[in-house]
Amino acid sequence: MIQEQPTFFSRIKSIFLQQEIAEPANRSELVKLLRSAHWRQILDADSLTMLEGTIQFSEMHARDIMIPRSRMKVVGLEDSPEEFLPAIIKTAHSRFPVIGANRDEVVGILLAKDVLHWREEESDFSLRENLRPAIFIPESKRLNVLLKEFRSSRNHIAIVVDEYGSVAGMVTIEDVLEQIVGDIEDEHDFEDGFIHKHSSIRHTVKAITPLDDFDEYFSSRLDEDGVETVGGLVTRHLGHMPLRGETVEIDSFRFKVLRADNRRIHLLQVNVFPLHDDTPLLNSS
Repeated sequence: MIQEQPTFFSRIKSIFLQQEIAEPANRSELVKLLRSAHWRQILDADSLTMLEGTIQFSEMHARDIMIPRSRMKVVGLEDSPEEFLPAIIKTAHSRFPVIGANRDEVVGILLAKDVLHWREEESDFSLRENLRPAIFIPESKRLNVLLKEFRSSRNHIAIVVDEYGSVAGMVTIEDVLEQIVGDIEDEHDFEDGFIHKHSSIRHTVKAITPLDDFDEYFSSRLDEDGVETVGGLVTRHLGHMPLRGETVEIDSFRFKVLRADNRRIHLLQVNVFPLHDDTPLLNSS
C-alpha cells in the first residue's frame, strides 16, 4: 500500500499538535515556532516565507511598501505618443500614472495595452480618451484591506497620498502580494547593477554584490578576510544561514534579508544610519 505524503495543512497541524511545544502567546512566539518547524524540516523555506508574510501582512500599511513619488514612472498629460512610447517600451510596465502640471496632479492611469492597440490600428491616439480612473488611498491604509479592494474593484494600482493630499507614491497589487509570497521577479526587475537606491537611507542590494563594489558605492570599509560578497558578510555576522526578515547591524548599516533559501541569501534591504528617512519628496514633474 502506497503511503500518502502529508499535505501542507497537515504539516501545519502537526506543528501545533506536538505536546512538547507550548501554545504561542503572541505573534513573535508564533514566528519562532514556525522557524523551529523549518529547521526540523516540517516546513520548507517557501512555506515558511508565505506564513511569515501572512502573519506580518495585516500589520503593514501602504507607506511601508509604496514606490516613492520621485521614483514613479509617469506620463505627462500633454505628452505625445512619440514622447512617452519609448519610456513605456523601456520600463516594460503595464500601467502608468498620468500627471498634469506636476506629480501631485495625477489625472488618471494609462494602460500600456491601450497604446499597443493604437499602434496596431495606426490611428490618432488621444491620451485623454484612453485614461482609466486613478484610485487614491491614504498612507495609513492597511495592506489586507487594500488587497480586498484591489480584488473587488479589479484595479492593479493605487496612488498613495499623505495627510495633506499630496502624492507620496504609488503601490501595485504585485507589491502587496510580494509581502506574502516574497518577491515576484520578472526579467525587468532590478536589472541595472547590484545596488538599487530607493532613497538616501534605503537601498536594495543583491547578495552576490562584491564587497569591494559595496564599499566603493557607500564609501565604507566592510571588507573582511575570507568574505567576498555582501551575502557572505551578513551570513558570517548572523552565524547561521539567514531566513527572510532577519536583520543584522554592521558598522553604519542595517541589513535585512528580503529573500533567501536554505542555501544562500538572494536579496537584502540595506538601511544607512540614521534609520528614519526624512528625505523630502521631489516636486518636479
